[in-house]
Amino acid sequence: MREVTVVLRQIIFGSGVSLVNISVHALAMTAVIAVARSVAAKPLSFAALRLIAVMIAAVAVLMAAHFCEVAVWSMAYALVDAAPDGTDHLYFAFVNYTTLGYGDVVPVPRWRLLGPMTAMNGVLLFGWSTAVIFEVLNQTLARGRK
Repeated sequence: MREVTVVLRQIIFGSGVSLVNISVHALAMTAVIAVARSVAAKPLSFAALRLIAVMIAAVAVLMAAHFCEVAVWSMAYALVDAAPDGTDHLYFAFVNYTTLGYGDVVPVPRWRLLGPMTAMNGVLLFGWSTAVIFEVLNQTLARGRK
């Protein structure tokens, strides 16, 4: 019974952190769309410059969002002491979120599911970002053909 409680605690906590990050990402997506529309609406002599400006703006906003999301995981790890003493929580969060998985730092046993949950959250949000970048690119190119 104790093991079930430990697993449930990890899943509930990790799901809560994931929902916070999904919210951060949704806000970032709103910003990306607004920035892309704003840049795309500006008159530019060259369609290539418009495309470059839109893509730089979109990717910059998404990079900032991903950094914030890693910081959220870092704070979550610190809150519950999920990593061994002396661990750089931001580094640990980056390694998990990006699925890099160096393996030089592992979570403490009572929070071992947070690493995979962080990775799952990162993969989903990177996929979402990729889809939005592709859509922004398509919309910008479509505007250029009009």
